[in-house]
Amino acid sequence: MIVLFDMFGVIARDQSPEVMATMSTSPDFWTAYWAHRPGYDRGDVTADEYWALVGHPPLVEQDVASWARVDYEMVALLHELSNAGQRIALLSNIPEEHARHFERTYAWLDLFELRAFSCRIGAAKPERAAFEFCRDALGDDDILFVDDRMENVRAAELVGMRGHHFTGIGGLRGLLGAAKDA
Repeated sequence: MIVLFDMFGVIARDQSPEVMATMSTSPDFWTAYWAHRPGYDRGDVTADEYWALVGHPPLVEQDVASWARVDYEMVALLHELSNAGQRIALLSNIPEEHARHFERTYAWLDLFELRAFSCRIGAAKPERAAFEFCRDALGDDDILFVDDRMENVRAAELVGMRGHHFTGIGGLRGLLGAAKDA
Protein backbone atom coordinates (compact mmCIF):
# COMPACT_ATOMS: atom_id res chain seq x y z
CA MET A 1 0.00 0.00 0.00
CA ILE A 2 1.07 3.56 -0.75
CA VAL A 3 -0.21 6.44 1.37
CA LEU A 4 -0.83 9.47 -0.83
CA PHE A 5 -1.10 12.64 1.25
CA ASP A 6 -2.64 16.00 0.58
CA MET A 7 -0.53 18.83 1.99
CA PHE A 8 -2.71 21.77 3.04
CA GLY A 9 -5.11 20.88 5.82
CA VAL A 10 -3.23 17.64 6.50
CA ILE A 11 0.55 18.22 6.76
CA ALA A 12 0.55 21.99 6.44
CA ARG A 13 -2.10 23.95 8.23
CA ASP A 14 -4.87 25.87 6.54
CA GLN A 15 -4.24 29.43 5.47
CA SER A 16 -3.27 31.76 8.31
CA PRO A 17 -6.09 34.19 9.15
CA GLU A 18 -3.53 36.64 10.53
CA VAL A 19 -1.57 36.77 7.28
CA MET A 20 -4.77 36.80 5.25
CA ALA A 21 -5.86 39.95 7.10
CA THR A 22 -2.63 41.69 6.03
CA MET A 23 -3.42 40.84 2.41
CA SER A 24 -6.97 42.20 2.39
CA THR A 25 -10.16 42.38 4.39
CA SER A 26 -12.29 43.04 1.32
CA PRO A 27 -14.81 40.31 0.48
CA ASP A 28 -14.42 41.22 -3.22
CA PHE A 29 -10.68 40.52 -3.00
CA TRP A 30 -11.25 37.08 -1.49
CA THR A 31 -13.99 36.23 -3.98
CA ALA A 32 -11.59 36.99 -6.85
CA TYR A 33 -8.69 35.25 -5.04
CA TRP A 34 -10.61 31.96 -4.86
CA ALA A 35 -12.36 32.28 -8.22
CA HIS A 36 -9.05 32.39 -10.08
CA ARG A 37 -7.08 30.06 -7.81
CA PRO A 38 -7.66 26.77 -9.70
CA GLY A 39 -5.88 28.06 -12.81
CA TYR A 40 -2.99 29.36 -10.73
CA ASP A 41 -2.73 26.09 -8.82
CA ARG A 42 -2.73 24.12 -12.10
CA GLY A 43 -0.03 26.31 -13.60
CA ASP A 44 -2.32 27.66 -16.30
CA VAL A 45 -1.39 31.23 -15.34
CA THR A 46 1.73 32.82 -13.87
CA ALA A 47 1.77 34.64 -10.56
CA ASP A 48 1.60 38.02 -12.32
CA GLU A 49 -1.33 36.86 -14.47
CA TYR A 50 -3.12 35.45 -11.42
CA TRP A 51 -2.79 38.65 -9.40
CA ALA A 52 -3.93 40.70 -12.41
CA LEU A 53 -7.05 38.50 -12.56
CA VAL A 54 -7.57 39.06 -8.82
CA GLY A 55 -7.29 42.77 -9.58
CA HIS A 56 -4.53 43.45 -7.10
CA PRO A 57 -0.79 44.08 -7.28
CA PRO A 58 1.08 40.81 -6.66
CA LEU A 59 1.13 39.61 -3.06
CA VAL A 60 3.24 36.53 -3.71
CA GLU A 61 5.34 36.70 -0.54
CA GLN A 62 2.32 37.25 1.70
CA ASP A 63 0.38 34.54 -0.09
CA VAL A 64 3.21 32.03 0.38
CA ALA A 65 3.55 33.04 4.04
CA SER A 66 -0.19 32.57 4.56
CA TRP A 67 0.12 28.88 3.65
CA ALA A 68 3.52 28.10 5.20
CA ARG A 69 2.55 26.85 8.68
CA VAL A 70 3.36 23.15 9.18
CA ASP A 71 1.96 20.58 11.60
CA TYR A 72 5.11 19.04 13.02
CA GLU A 73 3.19 16.16 14.59
CA MET A 74 2.22 15.14 11.05
CA VAL A 75 5.81 15.60 9.88
CA ALA A 76 6.89 13.23 12.67
CA LEU A 77 4.33 10.71 11.40
CA LEU A 78 5.79 11.00 7.88
CA HIS A 79 9.23 10.21 9.30
CA GLU A 80 7.81 7.23 11.23
CA LEU A 81 6.13 5.86 8.12
CA SER A 82 9.20 6.35 5.96
CA ASN A 83 11.51 4.78 8.56
CA ALA A 84 9.18 1.78 8.74
CA GLY A 85 9.46 1.29 4.97
CA GLN A 86 5.97 2.61 4.18
CA ARG A 87 5.72 4.08 0.69
CA ILE A 88 4.43 7.67 0.89
CA ALA A 89 3.64 10.23 -1.78
CA LEU A 90 2.19 13.73 -2.01
CA LEU A 91 -0.53 15.29 -4.16
CA SER A 92 -1.01 19.00 -3.54
CA ASN A 93 -2.85 21.85 -5.20
CA ILE A 94 -0.07 24.42 -5.12
CA PRO A 95 1.23 27.23 -7.35
CA GLU A 96 4.86 27.15 -8.47
CA GLU A 97 6.02 29.91 -6.10
CA HIS A 98 4.62 28.01 -3.14
CA ALA A 99 6.12 24.71 -4.34
CA ARG A 100 9.57 26.29 -4.64
CA HIS A 101 9.26 27.80 -1.15
CA PHE A 102 8.31 24.44 0.39
CA GLU A 103 11.14 22.66 -1.46
CA ARG A 104 13.71 25.22 -0.26
CA THR A 105 12.39 25.25 3.30
CA TYR A 106 11.29 21.73 4.25
CA ALA A 107 13.68 18.79 3.87
CA TRP A 108 10.90 16.38 4.86
CA LEU A 109 9.54 16.68 1.32
CA ASP A 110 12.37 14.32 0.33
CA LEU A 111 10.54 11.53 2.22
CA PHE A 112 7.96 11.33 -0.57
CA GLU A 113 8.74 9.09 -3.50
CA LEU A 114 6.43 11.28 -5.59
CA ARG A 115 5.65 14.97 -5.17
CA ALA A 116 2.76 15.66 -7.49
CA PHE A 117 2.35 19.41 -7.36
CA SER A 118 -0.65 20.57 -9.37
CA CYS A 119 1.34 23.39 -10.97
CA ARG A 120 3.75 20.82 -12.43
CA ILE A 121 1.33 18.08 -13.46
CA GLY A 122 -1.26 20.40 -15.06
CA ALA A 123 -4.17 19.03 -13.02
CA ALA A 124 -5.60 19.93 -9.64
CA LYS A 125 -7.77 18.02 -7.19
CA PRO A 126 -10.56 17.08 -7.51
CA GLU A 127 -9.86 16.65 -11.23
CA ARG A 128 -9.63 13.00 -12.21
CA ALA A 129 -6.37 13.62 -14.10
CA ALA A 130 -4.56 14.58 -10.86
CA PHE A 131 -5.34 11.20 -9.29
CA GLU A 132 -4.65 9.27 -12.48
CA PHE A 133 -1.25 10.97 -12.74
CA CYS A 134 -0.36 9.77 -9.24
CA ARG A 135 -1.64 6.25 -9.79
CA ASP A 136 0.27 5.92 -13.04
CA ALA A 137 3.47 7.49 -11.67
CA LEU A 138 3.40 5.27 -8.58
CA GLY A 139 2.74 2.14 -10.62
CA ASP A 140 0.43 0.69 -8.00
CA ASP A 141 -3.33 0.37 -7.58
CA ASP A 142 -3.19 -0.05 -3.78
CA ILE A 143 -3.24 3.62 -2.79
CA LEU A 144 -4.78 5.24 0.27
CA PHE A 145 -5.45 8.93 -0.35
CA VAL A 146 -5.59 11.20 2.72
CA ASP A 147 -7.24 14.62 2.40
CA ASP A 148 -9.19 17.03 4.60
CA ARG A 149 -11.70 17.80 1.85
CA MET A 150 -14.37 15.19 1.25
CA GLU A 151 -14.81 16.10 -2.45
CA ASN A 152 -11.15 15.20 -3.01
CA VAL A 153 -11.51 11.91 -1.12
CA ARG A 154 -14.52 11.00 -3.24
CA ALA A 155 -12.68 11.93 -6.45
CA ALA A 156 -9.79 9.64 -5.47
CA GLU A 157 -12.22 6.81 -4.83
CA LEU A 158 -13.67 7.26 -8.32
CA VAL A 159 -10.28 6.29 -9.80
CA GLY A 160 -10.00 3.21 -7.57
CA MET A 161 -8.05 4.59 -4.62
CA ARG A 162 -9.14 4.12 -1.04
CA GLY A 163 -9.87 7.39 0.67
CA HIS A 164 -9.53 8.74 4.19
CA HIS A 165 -11.21 11.98 5.20
CA PHE A 166 -8.60 13.55 7.47
CA THR A 167 -9.99 15.20 10.57
CA GLY A 168 -6.95 14.69 12.78
CA ILE A 169 -3.85 12.63 13.28
CA GLY A 170 -5.50 10.23 15.74
CA GLY A 171 -7.95 8.88 13.19
CA LEU A 172 -5.23 8.51 10.59
CA ARG A 173 -2.92 6.70 13.03
CA GLY A 174 -5.77 4.33 13.90
CA LEU A 175 -6.47 3.61 10.24
CA LEU A 176 -2.81 3.04 9.40
CA GLY A 177 -2.38 0.80 12.43
CA ALA A 178 -5.42 -1.25 11.44
CA ALA A 179 -4.14 -1.54 7.86
CA LYS A 180 -0.75 -2.74 9.12
CA ASP A 181 -2.43 -5.36 11.34
CA ALA A 182 -4.70 -6.63 8.56
